[in-house]
Amino acid sequence: MARRTSLEDSTCAIAQALDVVGDWWTLLIVRDTARGVHRFDDLQRELGMSRKVLTERLRLLVEAGVLARVPYQDRPVRHEYRLTPRGRALLPVLVALQDWGDSWVLGDGTASATADEASTEARRVHDLVGTRVPELTLPDDTGEPRDPVAADTPFTVLYCFPGAFARADAYPPGWSRIPGAPGCTLESCTYRDRLADFTAAGATVYGVSTQRPDEQRAFAEKEQLGQRLLSDAGLALITALRLPTFRAAATTRLKRLTLVVDRDRVVRHAQYPVTDIAGSVDAALAAVSGRRPD
Repeated sequence: MARRTSLEDSTCAIAQALDVVGDWWTLLIVRDTARGVHRFDDLQRELGMSRKVLTERLRLLVEAGVLARVPYQDRPVRHEYRLTPRGRALLPVLVALQDWGDSWVLGDGTASATADEASTEARRVHDLVGTRVPELTLPDDTGEPRDPVAADTPFTVLYCFPGAFARADAYPPGWSRIPGAPGCTLESCTYRDRLADFTAAGATVYGVSTQRPDEQRAFAEKEQLGQRLLSDAGLALITALRLPTFRAAATTRLKRLTLVVDRDRVVRHAQYPVTDIAGSVDAALAAVSGRRPD
């Protein structure tokens, strides 16, 4: 990857950043590393690039401090590639590119918290079935780090929602006019009211949004929720699974969707778009119960 920064660009942070990650393959390597693909052969298989090009891009990313080479085997010594804090700071860039592509390349630029059933976004979410959720942690509404996949129950239901607040005046301006955005309180309260059914079926329920933990805690206390809420404000889960997002009040928000994951971290069921909130809860319960929805 040739260095392109000129003296005229020396004070331009955009030019300096592009000097590190302004290559097609480089950002895709960062994308797949964030998705849990860490080893050379796996990266080559996912990206379909030559070993020579991949070796060079990995070397440059390690030199730039975006990736770190971490040994995973002693004899012979083998390494895998992990995002550093500098690399994880690129996650908002990846999500912004995905959001722009979904909105302006694959869509008409309209702000929406949902999508058509035949959309590329919907296909991307449904293609998650059979894939694994990488190991990661998210802060819950108490601020404690928590694995989004519960280890003590056969299934975890992750219902992802745009945002729910304890006070009506905390919602972003124009929230009710964004298709698919309203209904987050109803969704969380419906899961609250059906929580005993999910527990009996062997499922842990987590709500996920990009809100701060303190915002989630205020909402959970107001609505007396029994399930934990997880904050993906750092965009780790969104990037790992390439979940669809939209922007509201200068903040990245999750579009409404539901995933059922087994204790081996494999996605077994995906719902997107979610247009019938009560029906989506029924479908999630049916998925963990091994029965067809009523």
